[in-house]
Amino acid sequence: MLESIEAFLYPIAVNINTYLSNYLLVFLLLGVGVWYTIKTRFVQVRYLGEGMKRVFGNLTLNGGKQEKGMSSFQALATAIAAQVGTGNIVGASGAILTGGPGAIFWMWLIASFGMATVYAEATLALKTRQIDEDGTIRGGPVYYITTAFKGRFGKFLAGFFAVAIIMALGFMGCMVQANSIGSTFETAFHIPGWIVGAILVAICAVIFLGSVQRLASVLEKIVPIMAGIFLLGGLVILIARIRYLPATFGMIFKYAFQPQAIIGGGVGYALKTAISQGAKRGLFSNEAGMGSTPHAHAQANVNHPHEQGVVAMVGVFIDTFFVLTLNALVIISTLYTPDGPLASCGAAAASETLNKTNLAQTAFGVVLGKDLGAAFVALCLLFFAFSTVISWNMFGKINAVYLFGKKAAPVYTIIALVFIFAGTVMSNDLVWELTDMFNNLMVIPNTLALFALTNVVLKSLQERERPKKKKKR
Repeated sequence: MLESIEAFLYPIAVNINTYLSNYLLVFLLLGVGVWYTIKTRFVQVRYLGEGMKRVFGNLTLNGGKQEKGMSSFQALATAIAAQVGTGNIVGASGAILTGGPGAIFWMWLIASFGMATVYAEATLALKTRQIDEDGTIRGGPVYYITTAFKGRFGKFLAGFFAVAIIMALGFMGCMVQANSIGSTFETAFHIPGWIVGAILVAICAVIFLGSVQRLASVLEKIVPIMAGIFLLGGLVILIARIRYLPATFGMIFKYAFQPQAIIGGGVGYALKTAISQGAKRGLFSNEAGMGSTPHAHAQANVNHPHEQGVVAMVGVFIDTFFVLTLNALVIISTLYTPDGPLASCGAAAASETLNKTNLAQTAFGVVLGKDLGAAFVALCLLFFAFSTVISWNMFGKINAVYLFGKKAAPVYTIIALVFIFAGTVMSNDLVWELTDMFNNLMVIPNTLALFALTNVVLKSLQERERPKKKKKR
């Protein structure tokens, strides 16, 4: 019965994703990113330094319990937890397998413009958030969508977004994370997926039923540690393969513009595949423009929205240009170089040889050994995916409460836990396609609101720049 349902749903999800990724998603994401880059006069370049200072200037893994919401760093850690998940390991692997090494270039491009997009998202989230009498903060795209579009149309778009994010992250997204954990643990430790699922459900239930402050306290400790461990392991691989790094970067740029050499087919088809894979997996990785991370940044206790806007840009920068890039360099430098198992291997042939889940494990295993490489990736993916599940559950819950009221929170939590367990035993391909489909659908109402509220973002930025101009005089 389950297999027949999967067989029915899979081609439908693939067709929808193909259309959205090839004809709509790329233009919306790049469009809003370029739009805000120009309108803010390259805010991601001018204020990246300020963002870095705010994040690392007073870095602490114990931000203390906040009376309401989160500290600025706790909000960033929650956002990064959502960004740095399977999208960086499994997603990047899938992009390289299908779109070739050149897909990473398009991921970089998406992220460069996405930093301006996420600045706007964080600014609007803080501008439109609502604070209840008990100190509970409710903020995210549904609130700035209804600010941008009044009446029934605004309510429809907000409702559409809320349903999409509940399905994309709260339910299907958690299935992706659990599925990836289960797959890698089965490969590394031969532990059945259902056992991993049961343990995940038990741990997540304790955190899900707690307060926002409990969630923030967990993530502000897990995120820096997990990222540091993965980066250290990746650097060990790159040092061991340092003579292949020039060729690795060469392949990324070469196959970004000549992907037919490795994907096959005509130039147009290959280029479209490389770009769409980079865009689709880039979106899933850094989530800029998707409308997920604004839920975290809306919780930040800051003096001005601009302060969290520049911090939000750092999240995309760390996610893409550090974690994702390191993983991509490890994969390409070990598997696609002349002595690698996928050297000069077309995307179709590569997909038959390895899948996107064990590609990273195989890559790390080239230097660390098969068993140690598989175990290292499995443990890193456990922390990445676990932290992502925590963040995504919060994002979905905020929207469930928006749609159905506070009484819906416990029901939502129970359903989310069921999806987490189901993810460890269901088909990997179907889970990814369904997640991509709802991710893509989220982008539409979110980007429409971002375009409509451009003046609100620019006014907020000008408020911060005006004192500087006065000082110069």
